[in-house]
Amino acid sequence: MIADHRGIGMTSQRTRDRLIMRLQEQGIKNSHVLAVMRELPRHLFVDEALASRAYEDTALPIGHSQTISQPYIVARMTELLLEGTPKTKVLEVGTGSGYQTAVLSRLVERVFSVERIAPLQNQARERFYQMKLNNIRLKHSDGSWGWPENAPYDAIIVTCAPEQVPEELLRQLAPGGRLVIPVGSSASQSLRVIDRNGNKFEQTELDPVSFVPLLSGQI
Repeated sequence: MIADHRGIGMTSQRTRDRLIMRLQEQGIKNSHVLAVMRELPRHLFVDEALASRAYEDTALPIGHSQTISQPYIVARMTELLLEGTPKTKVLEVGTGSGYQTAVLSRLVERVFSVERIAPLQNQARERFYQMKLNNIRLKHSDGSWGWPENAPYDAIIVTCAPEQVPEELLRQLAPGGRLVIPVGSSASQSLRVIDRNGNKFEQTELDPVSFVPLLSGQI
């Protein structure tokens, strides 16, 4: 069972409000993103033993050598993704805990999310069901393949870092669409935004980041 989302103590609304203030201080400006993250119960996306740390601005382990991303990174990538033209259909590569997926589901019409680790995907599916997030579709798949059956996408967000941008993801991006992705090795990664203009792709390198690597295969 999923616990009551209001929570007490370290999962209280006051604690969430403090997190939102920190995000604003770090430069997050999109009011819709901030509103969703204020209301969304991040503590339901981590192990109960870590719930008291859910509203710290830090990444936390979720098992299988994966993490739930730092709230600032979630806010930053979501804000970047939503810039410009309206986004109705979004692909997420790396469902993980489902937190980033849930944030997106409150901001766009449809979210398609792929995950290579079946137990994580099953946990996320249960969370979405309990929270009545009905505009999310999930697939157990190698993330570098994307989800071509539902392409093209207005936007694609990748929550794990390949050493090079997968060509398949670029092919699945609609004209005028945007890809937000961390790229690099474990030693050095940067957040990048790639905009598709016709058949041309314009890439902008932004902040240094640290993500788990994008791995091939399925578990």
